[in-house]
Amino acid sequence: MALKLHHLRPAPGAKTAKTRVGRGEASKGKTAGRGTKGTKARYQVPAGFEGGQIPIHMRLPKLKGFKNPFREDYQVVNVERIGALFPEGGTVDVDALVTAGAVRKGQLVKVLGEGDLAVVVQVTAHKFSGSARTKIESAGGSVTEL
Repeated sequence: MALKLHHLRPAPGAKTAKTRVGRGEASKGKTAGRGTKGTKARYQVPAGFEGGQIPIHMRLPKLKGFKNPFREDYQVVNVERIGALFPEGGTVDVDALVTAGAVRKGQLVKVLGEGDLAVVVQVTAHKFSGSARTKIESAGGSVTEL
């Protein structure tokens, strides 16, 4: 006689009935395998429960403010500082300002018009304020935007 699919049975002892806990004090009755006392013995606790402490989702602010992901930050340099760093004048670009220690490397630079400028400079930067532009040009220099 050939063995067929409907003859197959699980191995003896492989299939056991589900243990019905908490059904009287025979086996796994009373405490139903949860031990004695404590939060876990009493009822299921939510995943984010912090033991009665104010939960983190309530401690954090709900809707305060906005952070613009497209914001561009500029390193600022005043014309007075340019005059102090380059007393002989000449061409001043972003790399020259970085080597002089006025700005950080790899960032956008904006020239502002605080102070006075007495030397002739040709300044190259990413942005200029209106007052900086007029002060540099009135001193005999030129302005180039990158």
